[in-house]
Amino acid sequence: MTTPHNTREPLIEVIKPGWLTTIQDLGRPGYQQYGMPVAGAMDRFAAIVANRLVGNPDQAAVLECTGQGPELLFQQGTSLAVTGANISPTLNGRAIALWHGINIRQGDRLAFGPRRVGFRCYVAVTGGFDVPVILGSRSTHCPSRTGGLEGRPLRTGDHLFHRALDQAIDSLVGRRLPPRLIPTYDRSVTLRVVLDVRRHLFHESALTVLVNSTYTVAPQSDRTGYRLNGPLLARKETLSFISEGTVTGALQVPPDGQPILLMVDRQTTGGYPPIATVISVDLPLAAQLGPGDTVRFVACSIAEAQALLRTQSHLLNTALPPVPAIRSLSSP
Repeated sequence: MTTPHNTREPLIEVIKPGWLTTIQDLGRPGYQQYGMPVAGAMDRFAAIVANRLVGNPDQAAVLECTGQGPELLFQQGTSLAVTGANISPTLNGRAIALWHGINIRQGDRLAFGPRRVGFRCYVAVTGGFDVPVILGSRSTHCPSRTGGLEGRPLRTGDHLFHRALDQAIDSLVGRRLPPRLIPTYDRSVTLRVVLDVRRHLFHESALTVLVNSTYTVAPQSDRTGYRLNGPLLARKETLSFISEGTVTGALQVPPDGQPILLMVDRQTTGGYPPIATVISVDLPLAAQLGPGDTVRFVACSIAEAQALLRTQSHLLNTALPPVPAIRSLSSP
């Protein structure tokens, strides 16, 4: 159980923690040269939308719930939104809609049931969750025990605080993401990739295999990366590869030929050559994959990837404009 870090009343008591529930924001860029991953929310799109639905800036801290969600008791009223995976959210035993702003009253209980589609959902409250800022972020990086609540997932009995805002929350209730912008999650997805400039390190057949095969997410997968089981991607063993910086979405290929899709908690450098990188607009779909789900890859040009990202940003900003930083009544 955490000890409250101030004298304010907590917003939430954690009744059940779920499988892996952590506090996340958009990560801590700028520290990879020191070995600290960016980390942050796996599904950035869902986290950003959750924040905008409750009147928060995009960077505000949210809860990321994995596979099986928590049970939370609200000790104060607030505005809430649940986005991302459909893990059957309920409020006081009644199903609630995803991608909507919802009013919460003191004594309400948020709980989750069976996983229906997707693997990670996001819970935002007005003001965002209030934990210490470490290296510019409130995100939890469990491998290094950094950020969030003591650098770990939630536990039963934890108390969560929020950054109370000087604004009425009633005006936020009823906000929703237009249905046309809600992502279509599936247990079998196709991800667009940009082929790597170092594809000469692989046999020509490897590229053909990559875009014509189905891979399964292995149980040995987490926020660091997904191990993918499927046809082997043959490397040219005679060519060496020097370790270099990594990016989220890179498809590294170790000597056994089974690709690894790097995710947000990835190591900052890697010694396996990448064959391709998943484009930014498709990373949220990758973030919603769980063990046993399947994925296929199709090639995409850099120009196409950039155009898709610009279009997605324009559509989202038109439907739900970004929220500027709002004066907080609690700690900065």
